[in-house]
Amino acid sequence: MRSIRSVLFMTAAIVLSLAALVFTASLALALAGIAAAIAIGSAIAARLGPRPRPAHTRAASAGREREIRIWNDGRGTIIDL
Repeated sequence: MRSIRSVLFMTAAIVLSLAALVFTASLALALAGIAAAIAIGSAIAARLGPRPRPAHTRAASAGREREIRIWNDGRGTIIDL
């Protein structure tokens, strides 16, 4: 700290460091907000998606034969004989 120039350089370095810190923190906060919005949207979309619905054969619904259960779980059709 022998001259005024070193004091000014030190002050400028501190200001630049603080500016970089604020910029990095705001960028991290923005990315966290975007990730949270995507996660919430994904959860809502999964909740509103189609649910598996059971389907029955006509003979089983008429009560003539043993009931055969058929349903689609979203990954494929399942036939329970």
